[in-house]
Amino acid sequence: MAPPQTQRRGQLSALSRAAGARLRCMLDRAVAARLRDAVRAGVEQEVKQVLDTRLAAFDASLFERLRESMLADPLIFGPADRVHIAGTAIVNDALLNTVSGSITVGEDAFFGHRVSVLTGTHDVTRRGQERQLAIPPDGRDVHVEEGAWIGSGAILLGPCRIGGHAVVAAGAVVTGDVAPATLVAGVPARTVRVLV
Repeated sequence: MAPPQTQRRGQLSALSRAAGARLRCMLDRAVAARLRDAVRAGVEQEVKQVLDTRLAAFDASLFERLRESMLADPLIFGPADRVHIAGTAIVNDALLNTVSGSITVGEDAFFGHRVSVLTGTHDVTRRGQERQLAIPPDGRDVHVEEGAWIGSGAILLGPCRIGGHAVVAAGAVVTGDVAPATLVAGVPARTVRVLV
């Protein structure tokens, strides 16, 4: 299995190619009628300049949309139907691994960039390919409750529950439950203070 970062680059490259091809096809159809009339009228050079300008703007627009998508859309590894994100929650470009459980993100919870929420694990008592393939199918759910803030680069390892209005500091590695209204930090994450 390729590393998630390599998979994401491959998926984004495929997305870019697919989106570019579809959008270019739409643009081609939209200008085809005008192009035929303009060519008949003998203004080929003017048409070429207009098309070149519009295509350049179109390419810039596509690139901007892809860049925004890379920062705002989560990458789901595993069954997507195991992800439950409240309408007011923000997860940005999180990696959501649902191979061994579900991920629930409550109302008004929000993530910084590059948060990893991992339900998947492997059996450490096994060796070689047997270890690679020894993945539990469920039981490692992650729940992020209402109003919790997960800082950039944090890693949540299931099973765990992040209590309501808790804060997980940037770069922290959570290996168990976090009490509501608590700030945790470090590797592994430990309570820094209770928030009031």
